[in-house]
Amino acid sequence: MVQYFDEISPSLAKWMENQHVFWVATAPLSGEGHVNVSPKGGEGMFHIVNARQVWYEDLTGSGIETISHLRENGRITVLFNAFEGPPRIARLYGRGTAYEFGTPEYNNYISPESRKPGSRAVIVVDVFKVGTSCGYSVPFFDFKSYRTRLLTWATTKERADKEAQADVEGDDKAANGLVDGLKRYWNTKNLRSLDGMPGLLVAPYTDQKIPGRNKDADTFKPDDESLRRGNTYAKLVSNVNISVANVVVGFAMGVATMGLYMRASK
Repeated sequence: MVQYFDEISPSLAKWMENQHVFWVATAPLSGEGHVNVSPKGGEGMFHIVNARQVWYEDLTGSGIETISHLRENGRITVLFNAFEGPPRIARLYGRGTAYEFGTPEYNNYISPESRKPGSRAVIVVDVFKVGTSCGYSVPFFDFKSYRTRLLTWATTKERADKEAQADVEGDDKAANGLVDGLKRYWNTKNLRSLDGMPGLLVAPYTDQKIPGRNKDADTFKPDDESLRRGNTYAKLVSNVNISVANVVVGFAMGVATMGLYMRASK
């Protein structure tokens, strides 16, 4: 049975902090616009400030829908559900605000030491209603591990920006999207939503430097799934190359055989 509350209870807060994935939903005011639902995951990404406020660190992605929608109307719903233990669904209805990398507000929430590679914004949600329901239809799943491919990709992009930061001219190029780094990616992929609404306004152009990583952050190891997919791709390419080589050799041998046959027929 669904129940509604004015704030997040301590027991619900503890349960949410133990979940490995959550979803955020936003939409533009226009009835013709795209409704967006984004999955979020990663260790230490979701934070509860108090019974009426939460925030999460927004990592770089190919889209910018959540931030664009929040700029227009602020509406957001955060959803959690149980994949193990007793069934449960929890929704946080709220008003969201996006604070981009390069703003004082962002720095108030995330220190350079704690920032994840690719972090582009902090999404703060002021919760005005909490809804819980049974979740009887949600299946059981066992958590295996967090994926690290996004972190390794972002680390490589940030390394290009950090190398450009070594001198003023290079730093200017990075801020203007002329270095193949994270700021350039923001400048080309995160400026507009699907509906053409403004996305990132500060992060692509800020003169705030990409911070140095802690001693472990530049050595993220690919997760097992990424390694498996990479090995599968390598085998596929190898098999394709072998097949192409076989076709070429077979064709050449056929041409040579035909030439010998033509000479013998004369």
